[in-house]
Amino acid sequence: MPILRYVPRVALGDLTFPLHIFCFYIPTHSIYYYSMHQNSGDPLKAKGKILDLPGLWTVCVMEGGAVEWKGRGVGTQPPGLIVYCNSGFQALMLTALLVGLAVLAGLPLGALPEMLLPLAFAATFTTFIFSLFLYLKALVAPASALAPGGNSGNPIYDFFLGRELNPRVWSFDFKYFCELRPGLIGWVLINLAMLMQEAELRGSPSLAMWLVNGFQLLYVGDALWHEEAVLTTMDITHDGFGFMLAFGDLAWVPFTYSLQAQFLLHHPQPLGLPVASVICLINAVGYYIFRGANSQKNTFRKNPSDPRVADLETIPTATGRQLLVSGWWGMVRHPNYLGDLIMALAWSLPCGVSHLLPYFYLLYFTALLVHREARDEQQCLQKYGLAWHEYCRRVPYRILPYIY
Repeated sequence: MPILRYVPRVALGDLTFPLHIFCFYIPTHSIYYYSMHQNSGDPLKAKGKILDLPGLWTVCVMEGGAVEWKGRGVGTQPPGLIVYCNSGFQALMLTALLVGLAVLAGLPLGALPEMLLPLAFAATFTTFIFSLFLYLKALVAPASALAPGGNSGNPIYDFFLGRELNPRVWSFDFKYFCELRPGLIGWVLINLAMLMQEAELRGSPSLAMWLVNGFQLLYVGDALWHEEAVLTTMDITHDGFGFMLAFGDLAWVPFTYSLQAQFLLHHPQPLGLPVASVICLINAVGYYIFRGANSQKNTFRKNPSDPRVADLETIPTATGRQLLVSGWWGMVRHPNYLGDLIMALAWSLPCGVSHLLPYFYLLYFTALLVHREARDEQQCLQKYGLAWHEYCRRVPYRILPYIY
């Protein structure tokens, strides 16, 4: 179904660039390559067995893009109105079909883990070239298409954050396409490869590996099923599309978010049914909070008169919009972040407590969400003013009730 969405040209919240780079970006990149080195085997062992896997990945991702392409167009729309097609889940299903057919035809998907480090470097190099293209394209873009936060005049800063808000070629929106599909689909593809190689090495996948694959596949499927929700995020509405977002979408997500499966392949963990049941319960609680909060917010944004949200208490604002102050959004100011973090914990627990590496995602994601929450607060204060002060008074906790 095509989605009509106005993407506003609003100012980006302040980012202290040097602090952001040296205190966050460089350390996480170092961990990224360290984890690839720790969890990858000798790439020479895979020579001649896996050369077609990057090509398969490209085909899967671009086939997903073809699904999107057919449902989009902007030629007759008013200025500022962009037409999107919510077909991310179809892209995931098409990828599953292509991978299944390729495996039946003899593709050694289980050999993919031995190539993670060179593939990670290739993804990073590709991202750099892609970001250079985006920067050069933005040099000839009209001023109305630029993102204020990435239009500083400093070429390094603008290359990193992105000059253009929604770079497009004809009706194809690069940012919207890259935001979820390549990274999330690549993530579950790597997870599947880990599961298949464990089955080859040990006769069958472990219970811990099944849990990690199942939990994360549920998360990815949910994100792509509700793909239109990404249109209201700061990545789409505020941030330019440069190296920071491109690297995160195309390299960081698939290779780093799959750390738990990578760890379990090389460090198998015994897991009994009672402990597994508790971990499943934790993940279910996290998903219930995450999906409930996001669905409530999205339903209210689409139609405040919907019976599912019509009785919720709100605070009027000077912009004409209303702030939810009951339901999930009356518990904490970012209940979806709370659900996200609970699920992140559940994904790490099957890996045991013998090593910190499987918990890197939880630590990183906590830092990311706290940083994003601070940017959200700044944007909402500028947008809603006194109404936001009242909301903060009514809902004093940001993410974790009674703690933060």
